[in-house]
Amino acid sequence: MPTETDFTDYYEVLQISPRAELETIKRVFKLLAVRVHPDNPVTGDAEQFRKLKEAYETLSDPARREVYDLALEEQSHGPLPVFEMSEFSAGVDGEVNRRVGILCLLYNSRRANEDKPGLSIMELEKLMGFPREHLAFAVWYLKNRQYVTSGESSDIIITSEGIDYLESNLPTSHVAYKLLKGGEKGTSHANGADEPPAAGSSREERRRGPRVVQ
Repeated sequence: MPTETDFTDYYEVLQISPRAELETIKRVFKLLAVRVHPDNPVTGDAEQFRKLKEAYETLSDPARREVYDLALEEQSHGPLPVFEMSEFSAGVDGEVNRRVGILCLLYNSRRANEDKPGLSIMELEKLMGFPREHLAFAVWYLKNRQYVTSGESSDIIITSEGIDYLESNLPTSHVAYKLLKGGEKGTSHANGADEPPAAGSSREERRRGPRVVQ
């Protein structure tokens, strides 16, 4: 079981909802395992395969999943450690990065849970550790730019324009890169996160490097 200081969200690793049934877990694992298996010469990733296998073994066992879910619930009570980075401090730079942070959280939510693709302002407060007063301006701006929209339940949902904005700026935004790679690997800790490819890297070089969108 992961420790509190190095907690891995197995649902994010498998890119499934916490409410996913066993058949869904098995089906998704098989699809992703083929992609990241070390024997795959194109997309093989030994470390990601290890995490994928660990996630599957935990979530496919009802008893282990129950224990894990309790630990996940306890872990989720506090903000994600990545938002303690200096990049999110007060000031104009912090404001810009909070917008990026919101988009990244919504991006990961959109990918992981098609039944509930958005997040409420309360959930964003909880995940980021900022009061809603500090998020209101960022949300207003993102809506005005049509990067996010409001869902039927008042949840905030990323739009296709928001996705395009994030992916087009990924190579030059280390904040976005850390957050999206954290979602891809199942952890949102700042330490040990990959850095984005160099801004001058070619498209082919970036394609062979770390990939965010599967």
